[in-house]
Amino acid sequence: MTTPLREISIPTLRKFRSGKVRDTYDLGDQLLMVASDRVSAFDVILPDAIPDKGRVLTMLSSWWFRQTDAIAPNHLLSIDVDDLPEAVQPYREVLRDRFMLVRKAERIDIECVVRGYLAGSGWAEYQRSRTVCGEKLPDGLVESSALPNPIFTPAAKVDDGHDENITFGEVERRVGKDVARRLRDASMALYAFAERKARQQGILIADTKFEFGLIDKQLIVIDEMLTPDSSRFWDASLYEPGRSQDSLDKQPIRDWLEASGWNKTPPAPPLPPGVIEATTRRYRSAYERLTGLEFPTA
Repeated sequence: MTTPLREISIPTLRKFRSGKVRDTYDLGDQLLMVASDRVSAFDVILPDAIPDKGRVLTMLSSWWFRQTDAIAPNHLLSIDVDDLPEAVQPYREVLRDRFMLVRKAERIDIECVVRGYLAGSGWAEYQRSRTVCGEKLPDGLVESSALPNPIFTPAAKVDDGHDENITFGEVERRVGKDVARRLRDASMALYAFAERKARQQGILIADTKFEFGLIDKQLIVIDEMLTPDSSRFWDASLYEPGRSQDSLDKQPIRDWLEASGWNKTPPAPPLPPGVIEATTRRYRSAYERLTGLEFPTA
C-alpha cells in the first residue's frame, strides 16, 4: 500500500483555497487543484489519511469529465504533469495523478444534488413529511427505495458544517430563474447519463452532487464529479430496499467511529489499520468498477 499524503506543500505558489481534501493554488487565469489523502467524517478531519484516496478522486473525476463534456462543459484543462507550470515542475512526481489544471470560474454556492433513491437526509425527511427538500413523494416508500423518477434536491453550500437543503424556489431567489433552471437541467442530464453507465458496471448511483461555476455566463461543472466523496455508490447485486445499503466509500470509517463511542467533536480518534485498508480497497474498487480500468500503482 502506498504511503498516504496528508499535506502537499507547494511554497512557490499562492494558495487560493484549502478544503477538507483539496488544496487549490492560483495560477492567474487557471487554478491548480491538488487532492490529498485527507479524510473527514461527521464534518471532522481525521488524524489518519487513506492511501490513494486523492488519486482516486482525481482520476475518477477526470474520467467522468471526459465522458460528459458533450452534456455539460467542465473546468478541466489537463492532468498531464508535462503541462504543469515551470515553478511546479520540481513537484511533478508528488503531484502525479493528484492534480487537475482547471479553468477559473465564478463559483455558484449551490450544491446541485440529484437523488435516484431514498437515503440519507432524504430518507429522514421523507419519514417526517413524505417530502424531500419540500418535493412531495408518494406514500409507501421504504429506506433505499428507488424513486419514481430522479429528483433535483439542491442545498446551500456551507464551507464549515453541513450544507442546508433548500427548495428550488429558494435557488431561483438566490441565483435567478434562468441560472436555477440551467443548474437543474444540467444536473439531471449528467445524473441520467452517469446512472445508466454505472448500472452497466453493476453500480447504482443512489445520489450525487455537482458543483457549477460561470465563465462569461457559460455554466460549467467544477470541483470533483461522481466520486465516492460526492456520490453514494451501491453494489447492484447486493441492493435490497427496506434497509441501509453498504456504500463504496468511507463506510468502514463511519461504522467504526459510530461503534467507538466518539462524540463526533474534534479531535477524532486514530483509525485501526484494518479500517484504513478496507477504505482504500473501496475507493480503488469504485474506480475500477466504474471505469473498467485497473487502478495504476503509484
